[in-house]
Amino acid sequence: MEEVSPNAPGLECARDWLTRATSLAVLTGAGISAESGVPTFRGAGGLWRDHKPEDLATPEAFARNPLLVWEWYNWRRERLAQAQPNAAHHALVKLEIRVARFTLITQNVDGLDDRAGSGKILKLHGDIWRLRCTACGANWPDRRVPLPKLPPHCGCGGLARPGVVWFGEPLPEGMMKEAEHAVSSAEVVLVIGTSAVVYPAAGLIPYAKHAGAKVIEINTEDTPYSGMVDCALRGAAGAVLPRLL
Repeated sequence: MEEVSPNAPGLECARDWLTRATSLAVLTGAGISAESGVPTFRGAGGLWRDHKPEDLATPEAFARNPLLVWEWYNWRRERLAQAQPNAAHHALVKLEIRVARFTLITQNVDGLDDRAGSGKILKLHGDIWRLRCTACGANWPDRRVPLPKLPPHCGCGGLARPGVVWFGEPLPEGMMKEAEHAVSSAEVVLVIGTSAVVYPAAGLIPYAKHAGAKVIEINTEDTPYSGMVDCALRGAAGAVLPRLL
């Protein structure tokens, strides 16, 4: 493994891999959005009205008090509506245009990748800007901020929930298979701003290595897989990633 700072010569090695790659997969986590002002679950000040986010993002919390859960998601949507894609999001769009086979796999639900212009996205944990009916299963986009009525309902009259994956829920059917195919067929895999502790997403990193990909990690600090990757670049994604282009 090679660990470097944003200004170190080791960037050249990662840049060369990216320049030569005809297939690229990218795995992003909360760190890339934190640079846009999006708070992370595990960051400082992680409480909302004396509630831990982890206690609100569960099916049990929604069954117990759907209004409370929706008040939190409505607050999150208002915060996200004010955030803007940063330099790292825009750099990923440039890579998507440049590389023949490209897949962006994100654990984020904030929609910043869409707003930056990314098109080939696998949203492992869903999308906060979509709603899903708990009665009929309908799924639709809704970017209104704030939502006019809480909790929102479907046209069928059923209670709607956020279109995200909560703790204790499985990923959308087939999503992980697509992600595994993307990293196993990629020559280079970029891992950006993820703590590498949330599974099954974190398992994509060793999966990529075993498949023979060059794995480049961009993060502000070490992760459990830093010792496994081929190149670990320490710094903010918005500063490091544009320099790899």
